[in-house]
Amino acid sequence: MTTLARLWPYIWPSDRRDLQGRVLLATGLLFIAKLATVAVPFTFKWATDALVGQGSAPIAPNEWLPWVLAAPILMTIAYSLMRILMAALTQLRDGIFAKVAMHAVRRLAIITFEHMHLLSLRFHLERKTGGLTRVLERGRNGIETIVRMVILQAVPTVVEVALIVGVLLWVFDWRYVVVILVTVALYMWFTYVATEWRIGIRRKMNESDTDANTKAIDSLLNYETVKYFAAEDRERSRYDRSMKRYEEASVQAYTSLAVLNAGQAAIFTVGLGVAMVLCVLGIRQGTNTVGDFVMINAMMIQLYQPLNFMGMIYREIKQATIDIEMMFNILGRKPDVEDRPGAKALAVGTGAVRFENVAFAYEPARQILKGVNFEVPAGKTVAIVGPSGAGKSTISRLLFRFYDVTGGRITIDGQDIRDVTQKSLRAAIGMVPQDTVLFNDTIRYNIRYGRWEASDEEVEKAAGLAQIDSIVRLSPHGYETEVGERGLKLSGGEKQRVAIARTILKAPPILLLDEATSALDSHTEQEIQDALERVSRNRTTLVIAHRLSTIVGADEIIVLDQGEIVERGTHNQLLAKSGLYASMWNRQREAAEAREKLARVEEEAAAPNRNPPPVQDDLVVPADAAE
Repeated sequence: MTTLARLWPYIWPSDRRDLQGRVLLATGLLFIAKLATVAVPFTFKWATDALVGQGSAPIAPNEWLPWVLAAPILMTIAYSLMRILMAALTQLRDGIFAKVAMHAVRRLAIITFEHMHLLSLRFHLERKTGGLTRVLERGRNGIETIVRMVILQAVPTVVEVALIVGVLLWVFDWRYVVVILVTVALYMWFTYVATEWRIGIRRKMNESDTDANTKAIDSLLNYETVKYFAAEDRERSRYDRSMKRYEEASVQAYTSLAVLNAGQAAIFTVGLGVAMVLCVLGIRQGTNTVGDFVMINAMMIQLYQPLNFMGMIYREIKQATIDIEMMFNILGRKPDVEDRPGAKALAVGTGAVRFENVAFAYEPARQILKGVNFEVPAGKTVAIVGPSGAGKSTISRLLFRFYDVTGGRITIDGQDIRDVTQKSLRAAIGMVPQDTVLFNDTIRYNIRYGRWEASDEEVEKAAGLAQIDSIVRLSPHGYETEVGERGLKLSGGEKQRVAIARTILKAPPILLLDEATSALDSHTEQEIQDALERVSRNRTTLVIAHRLSTIVGADEIIVLDQGEIVERGTHNQLLAKSGLYASMWNRQREAAEAREKLARVEEEAAAPNRNPPPVQDDLVVPADAAE
């Protein structure tokens, strides 16, 4: 009932008079259709009684088609017409109500999808993508089931049962009503008990299905990793374990359904038999006719259909409630980060960013940032470096307000970012992440994502500034080239250029570069770095750096260690201090020199094979060697 109460505003939307009219019209057709349904057994009874009467009455000679012969034909035609009317009205009602039902499904699905995007990063980091999409899919189907079953099946069934009980009391006597009510009560009781038993089985089956689906998506998204480690058999076994649990649960579900159907059929058949025995006794006593016998049979059989629907409706609603249980839980979960009441849009002037005594912890027992203070002046570039786990990426997440600070504040042009709308804040910041994930669409689509209303010319201009235009035009499909799942058809450098291009297209006053070149080779890194320098020119830029060579020219470098600023200054100033930054610089320089030396050795080793030196006839010994 709670589920139905939450669904009702979508079935009867206050802002859609046309849909409310459809609900009223469908309700009217419902009652007319059920009256026609109840009339069907009456026409069957009258046709039967007319036939019995014809068989006992003499037919006068030379009389063509007397009324005693015409009556059964007319009643049979009436029977057929009533069945056609019943079916036509039912289908018309369903067709009229379909728009109402599907509109409710669509609105709830959109609301849930939108709410998932509103939920904080913490929620999505704790979830598995496959499981979340499965919740959305099942919830959408569950909403459709509940709307369809309750409005198109449950309400009509209740109306039909009430009409049949009234007819039996009017045409027959109270004994038939008692038989019907006892049959219905036993039928519904058994349905309830068996369905409750099946609910646990259904829940287990859903959990196994979600687990198998999640593992399949996770494995396919990591296709290359599976290949790197030749782990196909391991992944198959992992997936098979989940499917085995799903198989076992499914077998139990089908077995329990067979038990349920058999029990329902037995209960109803006993009730039908008792009612027909009462009618046979009435025929012998002369209180009932053969037509009554046919009528009670037809009416009971006709009652079985809605009763069977009631059992199915209860099962489907219970199962759909389980399916949308998680969806409603998600809808009921509030985002960790929300706009404050009356929050205004961020007013960006110069774009100066300031961290004032910022503290943050993902969990209370684990402090990540401890009183961090720094400023990124308008139009300047500030770089943040430090060992892994120092809190560098946390700073970028706080600036985007994926999380709220637990202490201190972050301001842009003096405005606390907690006092402005999240949409306006993120519109003012351009992001080039370390790992660029693209949509499975075209290159043009992914670049235009930076500013959706941009023209094709603006998209291509941004691509040119990001040094990817010439690469794209070499492809047969140009900007309509599909990039594949998460952009896997592109190289790391190409994906980074796409990310830079869409940031250029966005044209934000504030730029955030989160280790944007750490995963690239030296040659590609230099090209990407050149593009980034052009993008960041005259913009307030915060760089989260891994390779120190990329931030040598920064206006200020901040060194983080265990959530605290331990050093700050320009590149030369930090080297002169011989502290943590100098140590990191020396290690990276030594590693770079070792790589260059190894490359030279490999090149020299390959050189004789490419260009053998000339043979010398005379050996000239240097003078110092001879001495």
